[in-house]
Amino acid sequence: MTTPHDEPAAVRERYARRAGLAGRYHPLRPEVLLARQQRERALCALLREHVGFNLAALRATEVGCGSGDNLLELLRLGFSPAHLRGIELLAERHAQACARLPAATQVLLGDASRAEVPPASQDIVFQSTVFSSLLDDAFQQRLADAMWRWLRPGGAVLWYDFAFDNPANRDVRGVPLARVRALFPHGRLSARRVTLAPPLARLACRVHPALHRLLDAVPWLRTHRLCWIAKPE
Repeated sequence: MTTPHDEPAAVRERYARRAGLAGRYHPLRPEVLLARQQRERALCALLREHVGFNLAALRATEVGCGSGDNLLELLRLGFSPAHLRGIELLAERHAQACARLPAATQVLLGDASRAEVPPASQDIVFQSTVFSSLLDDAFQQRLADAMWRWLRPGGAVLWYDFAFDNPANRDVRGVPLARVRALFPHGRLSARRVTLAPPLARLACRVHPALHRLLDAVPWLRTHRLCWIAKPE
């Protein structure tokens, strides 16, 4: 008898192996700062286009909220603390998020595919580089189904992830647009390329941050996609 695959446990193991790389993503590194600023500009454009400026009225849940960076960004853009929720699998990151976020922002610990989020209760469900860390197709689909179930008609999945495999890291895999569409077959998807390829970004910033900005202006050098996947009303 085979043992059922436990993808959440496998994710914990993969993240444990990445512990030594934490410094590579420090927010003071110039390539990390420039990538965050570029993504934030794209995110603001997406929100203006699809929901307008009344962000405080929107209810949003982030799957895999980590230590809370993205939720803090949403708060700064105008979302209400009481209307935000995070879900995090890793206990250490969950504790960090709880310490950093307002008390009114709920942060759940555990497997997001089993989270008790009421159906049709969310305007936005956000994921940032979560699905590229899930190597089990069935679990990916189970999580996508849960996210879709939480959305109200007219709401949307906000998706940020890389689309291409990283040959240097077998613990992740790219999620191409065809896979995104398969995960959310009833969604109306719009997407844009963002984020200069990280190895190229690091190399460019060693020369000069201006080179990063120049290369980032070339869309096909960007490795991630920011998507808005709308649920029909």
